[in-house]
Amino acid sequence: MSTKENMDELAELNPEALVADGFSEAYIGYAAQFNAPPLAVYDSDKCVKILMERDGMDFDEALEFFEFNVLGAYMGKGTPMFLVSRDQAVSDE
Repeated sequence: MSTKENMDELAELNPEALVADGFSEAYIGYAAQFNAPPLAVYDSDKCVKILMERDGMDFDEALEFFEFNVLGAYMGKGTPMFLVSRDQAVSDE
């Protein structure tokens, strides 16, 4: 299933779910919890990589931008979630 199809599925399940503009490549699915509507989930490492590649930021700039402007942006109950994986670390190789 493509990312668009996955996002369309989420929209059907929860029309109130919001998406993170410009980060569709980092979309990994949706989170489900008993008695709660599903929410979009993004890989935070991929989001930082997108900022580095797309916007020419170095790792520290991208991480700071992501944490303040993306992760720190609460837009109500439909706000996306961002998976922070401890198995992988983003670096500015």
